[in-house]
Amino acid sequence: MSKPTRTGRAGAAPVAGTQAGLVVAGFGRHVLVETESGQRLICHPRGKKSQVVVGDRIRWLPSEDEGTIEKIEERSNLFYRQDEMRTKSFAANLDQVLILIAAEPEFSESQLTRALIAAEAEHITPIIALNKSDLIEPFGRAWAKLAPYRTMGYRMLPLAIKPKIATGPEDEAQTAELQALLHGKKTLVLGPSGAGKSSLTNLLVPQAKVLTAEISQALNSGKHTTTSTTLYWVDAERTTALIDSPGFQEFGLNHIVAMHLANYMPDFKKHAQDCKFYNCTHLHEPGCGVIAEVKSSTSSISTNRYRLYGELFEELSQTRY
Repeated sequence: MSKPTRTGRAGAAPVAGTQAGLVVAGFGRHVLVETESGQRLICHPRGKKSQVVVGDRIRWLPSEDEGTIEKIEERSNLFYRQDEMRTKSFAANLDQVLILIAAEPEFSESQLTRALIAAEAEHITPIIALNKSDLIEPFGRAWAKLAPYRTMGYRMLPLAIKPKIATGPEDEAQTAELQALLHGKKTLVLGPSGAGKSSLTNLLVPQAKVLTAEISQALNSGKHTTTSTTLYWVDAERTTALIDSPGFQEFGLNHIVAMHLANYMPDFKKHAQDCKFYNCTHLHEPGCGVIAEVKSSTSSISTNRYRLYGELFEELSQTRY
């Protein structure tokens, strides 16, 4: 199974007669494209298989009341996951990924680590947001569990997102901090089901439900269907975008080469340069900088992180596609 292509050619001339557009939603082979004037219409890719994802800049040709995608402009990045069965692309041309997890039910550190690795591999800035700060004891345990990630330098944000807009001073301060982090950027909101992604989207984009209903109707001829990923503009100037994605329970990393894994884990990367052998796996070799750090009494690599690395390395060392 191969990596999705980084489509387009830098500096290539626009296809004659085409117009510029931004993919803002998709379902199956149909996508919703926003024109430079802000109008939205359904477009279809040429060929049987669609490579278009939300966030793509495209060139399209009008076709009656719809359009045909003629070209996907070169992407700066593509955030995706890959397992044995398929590749799932979330969005392209991102500035950052907001990984939303909750204090309760307890989040999976394995899934968090996988999402962070996928972001690091595409040079996308990750932000970790821990929801349900109003649940004092569960939140305290979860916040402590995230200590290694704060040490690594990841931006961490406590949140207490309710189904309806909160008005307490603490909630307002958290919302203001979140809005400041999102301002002027395209941000993918990622997380497991139940973490609060829908509530976060409704908080920042009050008209999201209406827009989602309109998109579903446009893309599926009136049938109510949830689109896989949707881009919402937070501001009228269309400079701040929030991209909502469906929840997931598994996050495959089959597109990551096992020997490159440590490069995408900041706590490992720092010590991997001290290894005696250039092809060190950091699992058993003599003179390994990572193993030396793990055994140190003041280790910056937690026992759980090292265990996760070992499990991932074994998983990624299996059949390559």
